[in-house]
Amino acid sequence: MKKNHKKKLFSAKVFVRLKDGVLDPQGSTIKRALLDMGYKGIEEIKTGKVFEISFGSEDNKKSKVLLDEICKKLLANPVIEKYRFEIVSKK
Repeated sequence: MKKNHKKKLFSAKVFVRLKDGVLDPQGSTIKRALLDMGYKGIEEIKTGKVFEISFGSEDNKKSKVLLDEICKKLLANPVIEKYRFEIVSKK
């Protein structure tokens, strides 16, 4: 007999940003604009992306494997970006 693997609903946040040492022209432009607007003391701005994902999975371990695969294959460019994710809820 097969086990009934019921999937649970998970939610996760994935954070992607440029690796240290990679130029961030968008961050530089935002920094310049803020300084031009009179905001003092801005030393550095790094841009990134946040993805919110809802998905079905059997358990937490399989969820982490799935998210890691999604990040490597689509959401992040592993040559210039790094990523991390958090499972924020499960039902």
